[in-house]
Amino acid sequence: MRLNDDPEAFEAFYRRHVDAVMRFTVRRVSDPHLAADLTADIFLAVLDSAHTYVPTRGSETAWLYGIARNVVSAQHRKAARETRASGRVAGRRLMDDDDLARMEERIDAERRMRDALRAMDGLPEGERAVLELVVIDQLTVTEAARALGIRQVTARVRLHRARRALENVASPSAVYLEGQA
Repeated sequence: MRLNDDPEAFEAFYRRHVDAVMRFTVRRVSDPHLAADLTADIFLAVLDSAHTYVPTRGSETAWLYGIARNVVSAQHRKAARETRASGRVAGRRLMDDDDLARMEERIDAERRMRDALRAMDGLPEGERAVLELVVIDQLTVTEAARALGIRQVTARVRLHRARRALENVASPSAVYLEGQA
């Protein structure tokens, strides 16, 4: 993929995926500034690693979600370190009123999904990751396995275990997740 050498190709890629990436980030963070920053960081990471994409190993969507998970995970680790060190997270950039209003609308729209993600907190990380990618982000099991760097059969087993674990949870969020599966 020649995204870093071809501005038009990158623009087309960005337009094709920006809404999905934004939904991905706003489900995982509740601050509109951070969600916007993470979305930008994800596309910067795409530019930096475009040379690593191999079409025969999976779709560009699975590759993109793998990058997105890594960027969001890195942010969570960074925030935890900063919180321990200083008791607060700093360095948010300002957005204009229109940007902020749009971001808040997206966050509100994804509130139910964030509640559903909280219902999954008790799941082991591997099971939760597969469930998120398949049920919430609507990747195929094969794409989710590639995004996570695991075998497809491992992804299927983890997805099955996650669904069975959620059957025992009677919250509306868990019911929502089961309905999506």
